[in-house]
Amino acid sequence: MARPSKLSVMSIEALIKLRDDITTVLSRKADELKGQLARLGSGDGMSNGRISRRGGKLKGRKVAPKYRSKKNPKLTWAGRGAMPVWMREEMKGTKLKKDSFLIK
Repeated sequence: MARPSKLSVMSIEALIKLRDDITTVLSRKADELKGQLARLGSGDGMSNGRISRRGGKLKGRKVAPKYRSKKNPKLTWAGRGAMPVWMREEMKGTKLKKDSFLIK
């Protein structure tokens, strides 16, 4: 495919042929890349063109509580995330530490 110096001086037929040539080259290159992706297999987390997200086995499961309130035994905490307000309030002004709320 020859490259002209200026597109503005080319005829309409020449411009259309150039566009068709470019489309052919791009299609061939896209097919090559799709073939390479298919040869890579599903080890990259892709299946059918979609990215699969794998979560852990424990993701979304409830965790057993580790801590329980001294004042209200219904209030529990698993020890994940921010410390609950009830624990902070019970610890405030006392010598209680986090370990004193552990469930035995």
